[in-house]
Amino acid sequence: MTVQWTPKPDLPPPPLDTGFAGWLKKNLFSSFWNGLLTVAGLLIILATVPPFLRWALINAAWVGDSREACIHLGEDGISGACWVFIKVRLGMFMYGFYPDAERWRVNLAMVLLALAALPILMPQAFEKLRTALGFALAGTIAVFVLFGPGPGAAAALLLVLPFGLPHVRLKAIFEKVDAQPSAGLAARAAALALAGGIVYAAARGFEGNALPGPLAGVFIALLLGLMLLDRAPAAAWQWVFLFTVYPFIAYVLLMGDAYGLAYVETHLWGGMFLTLVIAVIGIATSLPIGILLALGRRSTMPVTKTLCVCFIELIRGVPLISVLFMASIMLPLFLPEGAHFDKLLRALIGVSLFYAAYMAEVVRGGLQAIPRGQYEAAESLGCGYWRMMGLIILPQALRLVIPGIVNTFLGLFKDTTLVAVIGLMDMLGIVKTALADTEWLGFPKEAYVFAAAVFWVFCFGMSRYSMHLEKRFQVKRH
Repeated sequence: MTVQWTPKPDLPPPPLDTGFAGWLKKNLFSSFWNGLLTVAGLLIILATVPPFLRWALINAAWVGDSREACIHLGEDGISGACWVFIKVRLGMFMYGFYPDAERWRVNLAMVLLALAALPILMPQAFEKLRTALGFALAGTIAVFVLFGPGPGAAAALLLVLPFGLPHVRLKAIFEKVDAQPSAGLAARAAALALAGGIVYAAARGFEGNALPGPLAGVFIALLLGLMLLDRAPAAAWQWVFLFTVYPFIAYVLLMGDAYGLAYVETHLWGGMFLTLVIAVIGIATSLPIGILLALGRRSTMPVTKTLCVCFIELIRGVPLISVLFMASIMLPLFLPEGAHFDKLLRALIGVSLFYAAYMAEVVRGGLQAIPRGQYEAAESLGCGYWRMMGLIILPQALRLVIPGIVNTFLGLFKDTTLVAVIGLMDMLGIVKTALADTEWLGFPKEAYVFAAAVFWVFCFGMSRYSMHLEKRFQVKRH
């Protein structure tokens, strides 16, 4: 006799394994020790967060423009933060001693940097040419409305012109006119005359400053050289303009003494503005220098390898403060008599070289992680050293060490506070200066909490962006 087996219906899962209760059991109370740590963490939060919120938000003073608005704080046992102090000193915290009437130049430089860098940092959002061009036009119009026609023209040069250069091919034009020698010679003479006129017009606006003229010449020569090559996409031109045209525009805006702009000495720069200047220039220069040092340390040429090893180990063996003192005090002693280096420039050189040594070791770790087969495959394809490194090895190595690179950038950003030891008033230096004001004595907690919050926002943003890059360049292995 055959008995037919009938399965019973599935039982529901245990009540503590699903829903919110299941999440708590799995993540916070999975064991006795995890539960104990969870309870201890909750007690710490209850003991610290509510008092901080009462001090920072509930009992704080927000309205007013003088110390009198905070006098009532602390009376009757009620204590709170005096954010009026931050509001009154916010301009100094952001710009240092930069003249009030000229602070629009700092704002314009930062806006142009954001508009030029955003399509490069977020290429997925600007994949379509129509979207990228629309963003550039909208940014140019916004700058024109907010700052005037002159800044609007600079924005058009920086943001819109890269979309027109892919359609300009000087090489093809010269090839067409080369059929007639006289026409080819005339075309080249006209191009040289145009380039010279642009350099002259760019340098004419400077009074008593000989540096921008040669810089303009270098930029024009670079752009003409790139246009003589085969057609490059707009994205490549955006990179070129960000690292060639934008520094020239930023120099004119921030330093002045050109095109009717008042000259602002660098000892007046300070606050978050100076912190961002040192951090951005340090990041932009330390990475390429670090890559070259890493390649030199792995080189088979004894002299190159020895020089790179000595530089890296020497810099990594001393603190940043000593490098800053060396750049600020000792460097002028090695210069010819009468030569003068700006103090900010010396600090930028010291910070860039210091972190280039650390960046070299980070990049070297990525290079060592690349299998030997990648080098052999590149050599079998007939690639030379620089083509192999630029197209095959370095992209893989840099992708592997994104966390280390961003970690070095974070350290650089926070170490900008050390420039205060050589007399530069960065964000933290300005905060200390404001605390010495006799009108606002007694509010150090508010100042340092504000400075910490500003640094945290920038560092957290950089860390989140690094996580985005890791996901974007992650290789899926099956």
